[in-house]
Amino acid sequence: MQTQRFKCIVTALCVAVGFSLPVYAQQATLDELYQDLAEADEGTYERIEGQIVSQWEKSGSAAMDLLLRRGKEALEEGQPDVAVEHFTALVDHAPDFAEGYYGRASSYYLLGLTGPALDDIRQTLILNPRHFEAMRGLAIVMEELERRDDALELYEMVLAMNPNSVEAQVAVDRLKLQLEGQSL
Repeated sequence: MQTQRFKCIVTALCVAVGFSLPVYAQQATLDELYQDLAEADEGTYERIEGQIVSQWEKSGSAAMDLLLRRGKEALEEGQPDVAVEHFTALVDHAPDFAEGYYGRASSYYLLGLTGPALDDIRQTLILNPRHFEAMRGLAIVMEELERRDDALELYEMVLAMNPNSVEAQVAVDRLKLQLEGQSL
C-alpha cells in the first residue's frame, strides 16, 4: 500500500514538472543562445542568430504560427499591405507575441507608415527587450529621422548582444564618422 502511494506521488510530481519544464527549458535555451551569440566568432554567429529568431517565432499555437508564416511570406513576395493584414490578425489573437508586432512594424515601414511602425517596434521591445532585429529597425528609422546619436546608441546595443553583426558594425563606424565630422 505504501509503495503504491509513493508511486502515485512520484507520478504526479513527474507530470507537474513535465508540464512546467518546457517553458523554463525554452527560456534557459534562449538565455544560453544569447550567451553563445555574445561569445560567437565570425563562423558561428549567423547560425546562433538563426536559432534565436527561431525561438522568437514560436508562439505556442499552430494557428498563430500560420499567421506569422503567411505574413512573412507576404513580405517576401513584396506585398506589405497583405502582410499587415496577417500580422494584425496575429496581434489581435496573440497580443503578447512580440513577433506579430515586429512583422507588422516591418510591413508598416515598407508602406511608408513610420508612426505605426515605431509604435509596433516599441511594443515588440516591451515584450522582448532583447529583440536585436527590432533594435536595428528602430536604429534605421532614427537615422532616417536624422537622430544619429539615438541610432548610434541602438546599434551599439545590438553589438553588445551580437558583437559580430556586420550591419551594426558598419552603421556604428559610419555614424561615428558622421558625428565626428559634425563636431569639427
